[in-house]
Amino acid sequence: MSPRRRRIDDPLWKSILEQTFSHFLRFIFPDADAVFDLNKPFDYLDKEFETLFPPESTGRGVRYVDKLVKVFLKDGSEQFVLCHVEIQSNKGRGDLAERMFRYFYRIWDRYKVPITAIAILADENKGYRPVVYSQEFMGTSLRYDFNSYKILDQEEMELRSNKNPFSVIVLTALLAIVNKKVNDEGLKEIKHDLYDEMMKREMDKDTRQGLYDFLTYYVSFDNEEVLSIFEEEIKTKIGRSDTMGTQEYLLDKAEKKGIQKGKLEGRMEGKIEMLMELGFSIAEICQKLGLAKPEVEKYFKGV
Repeated sequence: MSPRRRRIDDPLWKSILEQTFSHFLRFIFPDADAVFDLNKPFDYLDKEFETLFPPESTGRGVRYVDKLVKVFLKDGSEQFVLCHVEIQSNKGRGDLAERMFRYFYRIWDRYKVPITAIAILADENKGYRPVVYSQEFMGTSLRYDFNSYKILDQEEMELRSNKNPFSVIVLTALLAIVNKKVNDEGLKEIKHDLYDEMMKREMDKDTRQGLYDFLTYYVSFDNEEVLSIFEEEIKTKIGRSDTMGTQEYLLDKAEKKGIQKGKLEGRMEGKIEMLMELGFSIAEICQKLGLAKPEVEKYFKGV
């Protein structure tokens, strides 16, 4: 019996892009520091994007994450950066290029602001690399080119030598693709390796926290106990009594979301919803929140 395909926690892309966006821009665009004013804060337009493109079923076998960000240029003008992460492609459907064009014209129609778009292809289909959308009829034609970054095309050693913190994110996704059938012990070794790579790079505390969360939770263990073992081994490695505050960090985010609901029950519901969005299993949520399984299962109904 062959090993089952491991679960990939897609929503983590949305949070890690926000936590590392300046590094992401520098990683994708070599002249980022000359073009973008990285001293000004970014404006993450998640709600605006959902207004233009209400969430809908993406279809079986097709998973993606979108991030729309307003940035400032060195000349003081505004520009939008659209980042689309394709986690698992369906070659037969083949609508990514059309979808990227649809994103472009609706964003432009609403905001009239220049847009650069990047499709990060985190799938395992070697032949899947759309970069252009075009159409033509009776002398009228249209062509839309966009940036496309194929993770499977990247060289592992180049990523390891790249000191940009975002390279660890790409390396995590690359190793998830090429080691999809590794056992739990092998996966734990990979996570330790990624942790060591992260520690070689300079970054602030929040960025380091985001990278740690991503490399820890992006690919899940088959046996949930191995996650606890990994975290304990990291505690030993860094000589601290907590695992970089990871669980506290995630639960604090969940607590804030729950408080916004304005009621006690809502606080717990917010915690559960946040951990669900981050890809935690029912058992993991029960352990982190000290709840019984039936209390958590009711929130998964209909998901």
